[in-house]
Amino acid sequence: DQPVHQRYLAWLRRAVLLDFGTSFKDGKPVMAKIAERLPATLLLNVLSLGLVFVVGCLAGILAAAYRNRWPDRLIDAGVFLGYAVPKYWLALLLMILFGIKLGWLPVSGLRSINWEYLSPWRQVTDIAAHLVLPVVILSIGGFAGLARYVRGRMGDELDSDYVRGALAQGASESAVLFGHAFRNTLIPVVTILGLSLPELIGGAFIIETVFSYPGMGRLGFDAIMARDYPLIMGIGTITALLTLAGNFIADVLYGYLDPRIRYR
Repeated sequence: DQPVHQRYLAWLRRAVLLDFGTSFKDGKPVMAKIAERLPATLLLNVLSLGLVFVVGCLAGILAAAYRNRWPDRLIDAGVFLGYAVPKYWLALLLMILFGIKLGWLPVSGLRSINWEYLSPWRQVTDIAAHLVLPVVILSIGGFAGLARYVRGRMGDELDSDYVRGALAQGASESAVLFGHAFRNTLIPVVTILGLSLPELIGGAFIIETVFSYPGMGRLGFDAIMARDYPLIMGIGTITALLTLAGNFIADVLYGYLDPRIRYR
């Protein structure tokens, strides 16, 4: 019964305190529902970001070391496939192959039904098995982009004068590749990873729904289907805060890796 601007200011005052009201669906506090799902989403995204960094950097280094040869062309083809293949479609194919046909990996949830009755080690391996497919699918797009970027940057570094000078002084190719070229490539890579965090969080909505993963993405999808507006607003705000936090951490790491940034 108030004007739009007054209602928005009232909501904003509560949102600053992370009070998004109660869910239309079950009457529970929105933040309580988000807090239940947030650890699972953070786990999924941290593992995906780590996989993107490791696989993307290794693929980019390998492609740069074998430029214009078959490893470079093979990685280049894999990068374009990573860009082109829809994640949800690939997720369904891998679920059919590894979950139904081969029976190697579970295809839904984060834990098995009898998880509470397993030994501590079996509990850890059970969660790890449930995470394999979602983490791999969520990482594919980021891996493709990072590998392409590292390959280009490494190529520029390997053609630079200081690399030729190091090789002329007798430094080994591996020392030049990892100790010189990749070290300088690593500085902007951190920024790229920070900027890829929104894509990972956004992609988690689709992947978590496909795999019935109990994270914020699945919670947000259910909220959209139920038109649970307080929950949708809460999830959108928390997602934005996580994105800002990821970019801030990337900026801090950038300054740590490049001392010239700290001196300015």
